[in-house]
Amino acid sequence: MLKTALIDRYLARLITVPLIATLVIATMLFLLDKMLRLFDFVASEGGPVSVVWRMLANMIPEYMSLGIPIGLMLGILLAFRRLATSSELDVLLACGFSYRRLLRTPYVFAIALAGLNLAIVGFVQPYARYAYEGLRYELRSGALGASIKVGEFTKLGRRMTLRVEESRESGRKLTGIFVRAESEDGKTLAVTAAGGQFMATDDPNTIILRLTNGVLVHNAPGFVTPRVLNFQSHDLPIDLPRMESFRQRGGRDGELTIPELAVLGHKAPEQKLRNESRAEFHFRMVEVAMMLLLPLLAVALAVPPKRSTSALGVFLSIVMIVAYHKVNEYASALGALGKVEPIIALWVPFFLFSGLVWWMYRTLTQVPGGQPIGALERQFDKLGKMVGRWLKRRNRKAAAVPA
Repeated sequence: MLKTALIDRYLARLITVPLIATLVIATMLFLLDKMLRLFDFVASEGGPVSVVWRMLANMIPEYMSLGIPIGLMLGILLAFRRLATSSELDVLLACGFSYRRLLRTPYVFAIALAGLNLAIVGFVQPYARYAYEGLRYELRSGALGASIKVGEFTKLGRRMTLRVEESRESGRKLTGIFVRAESEDGKTLAVTAAGGQFMATDDPNTIILRLTNGVLVHNAPGFVTPRVLNFQSHDLPIDLPRMESFRQRGGRDGELTIPELAVLGHKAPEQKLRNESRAEFHFRMVEVAMMLLLPLLAVALAVPPKRSTSALGVFLSIVMIVAYHKVNEYASALGALGKVEPIIALWVPFFLFSGLVWWMYRTLTQVPGGQPIGALERQFDKLGKMVGRWLKRRNRKAAAVPA
């Protein structure tokens, strides 16, 4: 009993380090790619830099749901690859540890991470996605208090234009101000001021632009001549778009939790909406169920042929996970369009993938000398030798050519 507990702890240590490292690296790479695009988007909309970090924070659950399967796969694969290349796996098998027994620890990780991923894609990610879309809406509508672009005309709402010569403290203190506002009944207001400052009010949908040392020109269709007013201080209210104008959560399938998708898939009034909800529901479920196959696939790809140190299994594992994910995305799109029943479109590829994984695992564990990737290893070895010979011939020909 003590010996098996030591082996389990040893396997857990081997799996944990690459799992965490892969998960962190994958999530950071996704975030860095998204961050560059968000900076361009926020800059073009004239928004504050802080909103980029808020939007990225809401993208973390989605990227974690993509990174967790890859981290689990590489964690188990690299752990068993180390055991195989150092001959520790042969020792364990000779001591009576079967592959089934050695898979106990990987399956503890797989079940725990599958539950975590189910919670993320089923409940956390929908709310994070809705918050992300809400920030995009606020940024486009100006409700975030877009930073003022110096020397350019900035739209504040639909009927107000602002231009400043200088902006300090992230746009809160302005100098050299020109403001033009127009009401629905045709009245116009033009203001020039030496300085100004944005101030909050009790109403979250209204802010005050307090102007100092300026001239106000008020005109209306009934005025014979515009009215001109010199002032030392004047408060100009600015109405921000109300958040109630943003749609309710659930405008997209990605914003619905798994129970909501299950209910909508049967009770939605339109067939199109039912298809979309069922497709999204089954897409999330097969993505989580696939994680329970990863320990078998990882072990099958981790053990290279004898006297081989090729890392082909690592490369092939990533290709298989990404390819299967893309197949699920395509099948989900077909199911949402109603061209194929969502259950068939998503679960048939899952069972085919399961059969392939089971064959690879059985070949390794039950067939004497069986190697699921042995044939690929040999073909890649032959290809490498052919390329090497071709390069040597080319170098000899180049050396034989007189200068």
